[in-house]
Amino acid sequence: MAARYELKPTKNGEFMFNLLAGNNEIILTSQMYKEKSGALNGIESVQKNSQIEAQFERKTAHNGQFYFDLHAANKQIIGKSETYTTKAAMEKGIASVTKNGPVTEIKDLTAAPLAKAAKA
Repeated sequence: MAARYELKPTKNGEFMFNLLAGNNEIILTSQMYKEKSGALNGIESVQKNSQIEAQFERKTAHNGQFYFDLHAANKQIIGKSETYTTKAAMEKGIASVTKNGPVTEIKDLTAAPLAKAAKA
């Protein structure tokens, strides 16, 4: 399966997306957006900024595990990674985002809850 973005609604009526690698693993999770258009702009920002090494900020969590944030040109966080037990694993996560970030396939899951609601 190819890498893709999954755009979906949140429980509070906002929108977010995940970047999934070809193995279906989530490699980056976005912030929440009030509008669907904002989430789509966020995807476009990941497509661009995932190719710029300086946009990745490596961090250590309180529990000693490692994670990274991907920043836009304006320094806003576009997405966060999961936590990793080693720095090497985190670097592999960054490499995966760099490789898969430019993909253009977007699976739009925002219409699915509306379809279920219409049947109820």
